[in-house]
Amino acid sequence: MARTRFLPMFPLKLVVFPNEKLNLHIFEPRYKQLIMECEADGKTFGIPAFINNKMMDIGTEMRLIAIEKRHAKGEMDIRTEAIGLFKIIDFYNQAIGKMYGAADIETLKIVETKGDFLTNEAILTQVAELFQLLSVNKELPTDIANFETYDVAHYVGFSVEQEYDFLCVRTELERQNFMQKHLNAVLPVVREMEYLRQRALLNGHFKNIIPPKF
Repeated sequence: MARTRFLPMFPLKLVVFPNEKLNLHIFEPRYKQLIMECEADGKTFGIPAFINNKMMDIGTEMRLIAIEKRHAKGEMDIRTEAIGLFKIIDFYNQAIGKMYGAADIETLKIVETKGDFLTNEAILTQVAELFQLLSVNKELPTDIANFETYDVAHYVGFSVEQEYDFLCVRTELERQNFMQKHLNAVLPVVREMEYLRQRALLNGHFKNIIPPKF
């Protein structure tokens, strides 16, 4: 049987990927208590995604990097980073003697697999086109060999449900396949939308159209 451990929980309506840096504004008393304990004792905490009014089983373990600002009423702006994944075994709405919830969790080992280089190249080419079509001004990774799909997973048009499904995929080769299938489906739609937008911009303008030769 897998070994479990106790971890404070901070459910949010978002998905956090491994190695992601996340900035949060802390204002609820229960989470102010949690973050103060993280600062004092070096505790980590979990962010399970809360989707469609349901807490998901798989979540991301977070480490507090710094409290950037303390506000007059006790609110805090904090910087955190994701250090691993876990599966919830038992969830408790309130930990004993605390205001925040917690869970018995099983740590999920990160399966160390390298993605296919050519697939990485194809994905980055597709994402670059998507950014261009949507006028997204964001730099893409340039080191193709060390690129991971997690690096762009928030920027390819996944719904939060798709992001959670992506989080649950265990190997990089499978994540590549997941992302490429999504991009293959979404890019034709975005191209068509851009074509229609360009057509709409031409309405009312004088058109210099060269007629076909017969």
